Amino acid sequence: MKFRHVSALLCMGIVAASCATAAETSSQGKKVWLSDLDISKTQQGWGEPEKNKSVDGNALRIAGRSFDRGLGTHADSALYVKLAGGSTRFTAMVGLDDEAGRFGTVEFRILADGEEIFKTGTIEAGQPARQVDVDVTGVDVLVLLVSGGSDGINYDHADWADAAFTVVGKMPETIDGPKEEAVILTPKPGPKPRINSPKVFGVRPGSPVLYTIAASGQRPMGFHAENLPDGLSISAETGRITGSLDRRGEYKITLIARNDLGEARRTLRLVVGDTIALTPPMGWNSWNCWGCAIDEQKIRHAAEAMVSSGLINHGWQYINIDDCWMKKLDSDDPVVGGPTRDECGRILTNARFPDMKALTDDIHNLGLKAGIYISPGPWTCQTYEGSWQHELHDAKSFADWGFDYLKYDWCGYGSVVQRPNLEQMQEPYIFMRGCLDRVNRDIVYSLCQYGMGEVWKWGAEVGGNCWRTTGDIVDSWGSMAGIGFAQAQCSPYASPGHWNDPDMLVVGRVGWGPSLRESRLTPNEQYTHISLWCLLSSPLLIGCDLTQLDEFTMNLLTNDEVLEVNQDPLGHQAARIAQDGMLEVWAKPMEDGSTAVGLFNRDETPKTVVAKWSDLKLSGRMRVRDLWRQQDVGVFAGQYGSEIPRHGVMLLRLFPTEGK
Repeated sequence: MKFRHVSALLCMGIVAASCATAAETSSQGKKVWLSDLDISKTQQGWGEPEKNKSVDGNALRIAGRSFDRGLGTHADSALYVKLAGGSTRFTAMVGLDDEAGRFGTVEFRILADGEEIFKTGTIEAGQPARQVDVDVTGVDVLVLLVSGGSDGINYDHADWADAAFTVVGKMPETIDGPKEEAVILTPKPGPKPRINSPKVFGVRPGSPVLYTIAASGQRPMGFHAENLPDGLSISAETGRITGSLDRRGEYKITLIARNDLGEARRTLRLVVGDTIALTPPMGWNSWNCWGCAIDEQKIRHAAEAMVSSGLINHGWQYINIDDCWMKKLDSDDPVVGGPTRDECGRILTNARFPDMKALTDDIHNLGLKAGIYISPGPWTCQTYEGSWQHELHDAKSFADWGFDYLKYDWCGYGSVVQRPNLEQMQEPYIFMRGCLDRVNRDIVYSLCQYGMGEVWKWGAEVGGNCWRTTGDIVDSWGSMAGIGFAQAQCSPYASPGHWNDPDMLVVGRVGWGPSLRESRLTPNEQYTHISLWCLLSSPLLIGCDLTQLDEFTMNLLTNDEVLEVNQDPLGHQAARIAQDGMLEVWAKPMEDGSTAVGLFNRDETPKTVVAKWSDLKLSGRMRVRDLWRQQDVGVFAGQYGSEIPRHGVMLLRLFPTEGK
């Protein structure tokens, strides 16, 4: 195995002459092109793998040099190749495809039976292709990897150009990545009452209040609230607090949940002021499940399932309709076509949504909140009616219908401004913010513009409660990890009422249309997904079919100790505090003085990840708690480490203890 390391280093340019010698020996076997294998097994962060083309379907081209053969992929990507000892060399030219322009940073790596034998280091757009020439004699499984740089995975169009194997025996064959058993780590909630609601809640003066006490435990359960201010009332049966408050200020309310087995109490800090969404929104969005195959019945079923499954008892509350509820422009389909607005300029729904007010009323009667979607442009992403020149009409319609959340998606606005400067990026969002301020309803304002212009730096200034920091997520490791682990640059800009949004959750049954499938994320990748999004203080919007939740997915979505990390009132976003190659430690301070810590292994084999107190700026002895298993690990001084599986995580909470 030492020879492999030497070969990799030589071909990275340390001793250039040796590479030429290695290339000559490749004639001793049959050349098999990588692109002639089944490249569909490539896992990648965006798009589909392409044979002899770039990921966008163009001719392969790196720094002006064209290539006839190769694999066009996108970071983060992985392709497993079963060699079974039948190959002696692997050669290629690698780099960022010219179609990405001046953007993107990637790193190419190769693993042989779990051992790294080649690494390019960071490659930037425009840099010449790097040569790969590695000895793979006796290797069983080769893994070809591309990771994104610290700037995320946008524009990371990566090429394995002229990639080929020298074969002397069994032919290489692409295979699926490792399989895993879906192990449920979290104990089921106990029968005694436990209140899981956010500890802080914001409302504007005069706006209607709907706050449902989320509590797990045996039913029937009764609810009560001490020190409830005048203007609000609580239902003893449902735990819903409703009403309105005109006077600004903070109110400390004691929430109480009782059943035959006991009582639970929690202090709620109710803040009447200008800021809402004081903790990240938690709910469901229709897009990753149904795409445009959405209708009123599917929304109703999602709302009913959020209650019947018990998700509502763990703090999940929003039911959000994404694109395709309005009329489609220039369509002669009687279901979605026809006039897009009435004579007064008010937007019209298509036939699949006959009565928005009745729909939101029923959602509210379940103790939930409702969300809606539109674009600031003339049309939406799917070319349905947008808000362009009707913004106030639409804000009033959303309020009249009773919506509590607005996703405002840039899409169609690209037809208004093709190459926007920063002021033009901000303008449509500032304008709709002014319209929302004129309606007597609290509507969480979600800016969806994919991170353009470093929106995390100014999203709060234009009135956003949350803002997308990235392109759309899909249910692959490359997409989820490439997006999630690129969020470190956004950490300083999160605060109560203002959240960075790395997009929706891709666990459970998803599909973006009528046909659904199980998430392509492995069980460990799904634990990583939920852990990382909670550490990031991200909005948590489930994207799967809530009527088909299996036990494993419910386990992911109902661990209250994990969700507390996301909903912590301090409102800090985790930062990456240590990194060793593909091993990372992320941490966020919690309101009670504890620290939430994620030990992540982004590599392809199990690795030990260590959190050092010095990196965390902690000292003394710490009680370490495993949040997924909901059990204490022990008391440790100086550091704590554990072996983490491939693409896995250990989510911890560190509590100071007395003594040093």
